[in-house]
Amino acid sequence: MSQLLHELAIKQSAITPKAVALGYKEQVYTYQEVVDNIWQVANGLAKQGLSRHERVAIYLPKLPETVFSMMGTSAAGGVFVPVNPILKPEQVRYILQDCNVRILITNAARLKQLSSELSQCHDLRQVVLIDEMTIEPNNTLPIISWQALLDSSHQRLATHSIDMDMAAILYTSGSTGRPKGVVLSHRNMVTGAHSVAEYLDNTPQDKILAVLPFSFDYGLSQLTTAFSVGACCYLMDYLLPRDVIKAVNKYKITGLAAVPPLWVQLADLSWPEATTKHLRYITNSGGAMPTATLTKLQQQLPNTAPYLMYGLTEAFRSSYLPPNELAKRPTSMGKAIPNAELLVINEAGEECEANEPGELVHRGSLVALGYWSDQARTQERFKPIPNPISGIPITEIAVWSGDLVKKDEEGFLYFIGRNDDMIKTSGYRVSPTEVEEVVYASNLVGEVAALGVPHPQLGQAIVLAVTPRDTTPIDEVAITNICKQKLPGFMVPQQIARFQTLPRNPNGKIDRKALISELSNDG
Repeated sequence: MSQLLHELAIKQSAITPKAVALGYKEQVYTYQEVVDNIWQVANGLAKQGLSRHERVAIYLPKLPETVFSMMGTSAAGGVFVPVNPILKPEQVRYILQDCNVRILITNAARLKQLSSELSQCHDLRQVVLIDEMTIEPNNTLPIISWQALLDSSHQRLATHSIDMDMAAILYTSGSTGRPKGVVLSHRNMVTGAHSVAEYLDNTPQDKILAVLPFSFDYGLSQLTTAFSVGACCYLMDYLLPRDVIKAVNKYKITGLAAVPPLWVQLADLSWPEATTKHLRYITNSGGAMPTATLTKLQQQLPNTAPYLMYGLTEAFRSSYLPPNELAKRPTSMGKAIPNAELLVINEAGEECEANEPGELVHRGSLVALGYWSDQARTQERFKPIPNPISGIPITEIAVWSGDLVKKDEEGFLYFIGRNDDMIKTSGYRVSPTEVEEVVYASNLVGEVAALGVPHPQLGQAIVLAVTPRDTTPIDEVAITNICKQKLPGFMVPQQIARFQTLPRNPNGKIDRKALISELSNDG
């Protein structure tokens, strides 16, 4: 079995070198061609001076070069950092600074957008462009072309990584505002790929469509799962939901993963009857799929098995509900995936009885290494398991999810809510603080609270509760425009609610629960 992430593709190239591994529009790459590109990138990065465990940021849409860059970084002994293409320059700069990125792989358009930010990234020493630079960027960083990177060395590297080494850092919103870099090992990602492939019954005959960003663990899982069994992964950045359906039929896709907002849109469209002959399964994560949406999809796709799943970046994937259990328990998030154990722990630190609410705790080889360079937040989330095995002196660390769940008499899990104030919208976890900081910086409000209220399509919609600043009237249009300039689309508030004062709890803090209750009732 493969132990390192890039070895998933290398192993398959030895078995079926001519099998198609990757598709993008009209391009296809065999496993042998993918591996050749991986080694070229790895050798090129080594020639550029990349050392073991150093970080390479990849700020690109889903392209073959994106895949080669991630796996090539892994083969070179480095750590890849996929950056969501929809992030704004300031957010990208934060990530580059936070994990001390050494090499940035991007395109000319994105480099131009980042130009004013890169001077603050003191650890960055090299930029690789996958296309031609038509306008001189406003920075002094050395820039090389993609072809120059591939041509820089032909000698294959001898890597010395082990499965517990860092493989990737994925950034996810944190409750205190700034995103957290979740550090995943090769073991985390390889185990996750094999585990997901096991319960989805993936085979080399599968064709998996990747429509979610690789910066999202669920999106990245489509690629690693495909490579783990020798299947083909088709890359797609869609503009309209209908484009997804067209791609499913054009490429005879057998597996499709999406988040609830996209499923809501897809369920309202007509699926060609031919889809039922090849779409073997669909999966959902990033929030609960509305029952009405699932019903619509099942009516149009009667031969397609729906898998409802739950996961968190800190453990890659945690649970799934087998399709044969859907009719009996449609609101359940299922049981633990292979090679994981899920515990439900109450405030006394004890395992909960059936139907008793508690925090979901995930133990096993999928538990990440922690948050990059953040000991305090790592210790909050990554803690010893309750009731450790007596006789073993080393304490096992599990990830405490912050999610409240309950387990029924048969062991099936049900989501209740969050322990903290994080907002779950469009499949993303959004920090209220990060949104609030942008609004406060505008000087357009007195006080602000960013809140998540129930929404039939988004899971939760972001609503701003604001008070006026002095006697200045609240300018909702100006506030919204500032958010659009500074934040990606999924973080832009859907609504702005005006208040003269914001309610306080006994500790003097803004009473978010009271605000959410009031806004939910108003909606």
